[in-house]
Amino acid sequence: MLAGGGIQGGQTYGTSDKHAGYPADQRVTPSDIAKTVYHAMGIHDLSATDNQNRPYNLQEHGRPLLELL
Repeated sequence: MLAGGGIQGGQTYGTSDKHAGYPADQRVTPSDIAKTVYHAMGIHDLSATDNQNRPYNLQEHGRPLLELL
């Protein structure tokens, strides 16, 4: 469940199986939620470097759920 920050109220995203136990389509991961929040905050570059100057991505997987914004 998401609210505020550019998320339009009253939306549903995807469907579940007939028992409402599993997603039937448009499966969402925690990484997708995190990328959506970062996107809504205007943070698009999630690359960083560690203390030995090696590059890494703070949120390598996932995609922003632009359909909800």
